[in-house]
Amino acid sequence: MEHEMIDLFSWATPNGRKVHVMLEECSLRYNAHPINIGKGEQFDPKFLEISPNNRIPAITDSDGPEGKPISLFESGAILIYLAEKTNKFLPQKSPNKYMTLQWLMFQMGGVGPMFGQSNHFSHYSKDKIPYAINRYADESKRLYGVMDKQLARSEYLAGNEYTIADIATHPWAQGFERRGVDANQYPNVKRWVELIHNRPAVKRGIKVLADARPSGNFTEEEHEILFGKTQFQKR
Repeated sequence: MEHEMIDLFSWATPNGRKVHVMLEECSLRYNAHPINIGKGEQFDPKFLEISPNNRIPAITDSDGPEGKPISLFESGAILIYLAEKTNKFLPQKSPNKYMTLQWLMFQMGGVGPMFGQSNHFSHYSKDKIPYAINRYADESKRLYGVMDKQLARSEYLAGNEYTIADIATHPWAQGFERRGVDANQYPNVKRWVELIHNRPAVKRGIKVLADARPSGNFTEEEHEILFGKTQFQKR
């Protein structure tokens, strides 16, 4: 039986691309709705009903568990949900299942937040703080080292099978130059990034909503919405 349409609310960022790629990998039917975070659309009351943390991505699925509608936010939770919905990219038997979840949590709790802070202090912060820039750059390199060691043992992060751990981590890990990292120092990560980047579904997922995102630097207004007091207003 063909699944009903999923509604995706997202933007072309690393966290958004995780779910874009997963939807493409699973061949699920979906409508992509852009949430322009530079314009503050993440604070729209209708979006907050789906994603109370005002973060993308989020989804609604009219064909959820027991055939009932469901809405979800948090990219890791969405990946697990879609994997279980389709029986793809999350092994059903332990220990492989838990190895996959382990490396997914590594991305959610480590790679995403640390790489994100590195991006912020190196590229977006108006105050160039050497301690913060170096702190997160060094932590990013440490995490690349952890991945490189793991990928010396196996083709993918959780073993020799492509899983949601890879789907979650690839959008963040591919930006070597943005973090001032020499990819050749992490040859196993470099090999893995290229392997995943060449998957047809990944190429399609990267294009989702890409045309909706303006190129260039943020305007003053966009910077305030993303990083200023607007973020912390009570809603």
